Amino acid sequence: MQPRDLVLAAGAVVWREVGGRRIQLLVVHRMRYDDWTFPKGKIDAGERLPVTAVRETAEETGLGIHLGVPLSRLEYPLTTGGTKQVSYWCARPDGEGELSFEPTHEITAVRWVDLDETAAALSYDTDRRVLDDFTRLLPGAEHRAIPLIVLRHAKARSRRRWKGDDRRRTLAARGLSEAKRLVPLLQAYGIRTVVSSDSTRCVQTVEPYADSVDVDIALDRGLSQEDATRKTVARRAELLLGDGEPTVVCTHRPVLPMLFDAMHIEDPSLETSQLIVLHRRDDTVVARELHHP
Repeated sequence: MQPRDLVLAAGAVVWREVGGRRIQLLVVHRMRYDDWTFPKGKIDAGERLPVTAVRETAEETGLGIHLGVPLSRLEYPLTTGGTKQVSYWCARPDGEGELSFEPTHEITAVRWVDLDETAAALSYDTDRRVLDDFTRLLPGAEHRAIPLIVLRHAKARSRRRWKGDDRRRTLAARGLSEAKRLVPLLQAYGIRTVVSSDSTRCVQTVEPYADSVDVDIALDRGLSQEDATRKTVARRAELLLGDGEPTVVCTHRPVLPMLFDAMHIEDPSLETSQLIVLHRRDDTVVARELHHP
């Protein structure tokens, strides 16, 4: 539980490439403060910070974005008392980044700025710290990292009370609610490939998201609790790490240690409906983050 005097917020360093090599970053002008800064804003009740970063960027700039690796988490005192904590992500626009911005009472201008001119354009040293975080990603091309999300299925109905094939055991009411809450979180990372154990409780966990983006779920019996072996899981892990698309894979608690071992990732002991985002560049994981729906 967060302290009562802690205000949570999130934002994004949104980048695009123009002319083949030139990187530009997105900045906004706030009328109230007469400053230039990265898009950001306060969290809504019940919202997760990655979702906040995407929503606030869309509200302030009109651009849809998808998140990449996490950047700085800044803290600074508020003049009204308490502390504000802002989490930032590297992000890319959903399309080419064409602006169709309409000024509001909060944001009066939005513009793309060449990377080498961004430090001078920003009004605050705190934002320049976030900029430094972003520029440190460039030599290893980590700003291009692709998210791979590993997800433990949502809360299922009791195994002891279930009659019949355990593969067909469904989600409990709580699990169905968790599956719906996963939708904006997966959307924040621009997930386009959905892979799941063929067990019903896993399929139901990712089904609301797959429906929301109109993609098919790739079913893998080799990720099921009954049929998973180190060989089948290692084969799937190799495919997942080599895939160039933002991907989510949903499986079971007993299968997860084999999957993480095949990826050479320390097992985070995921709870039901919890996920880990593995940001991969080629087949190397360069950053990771844990989230609940």
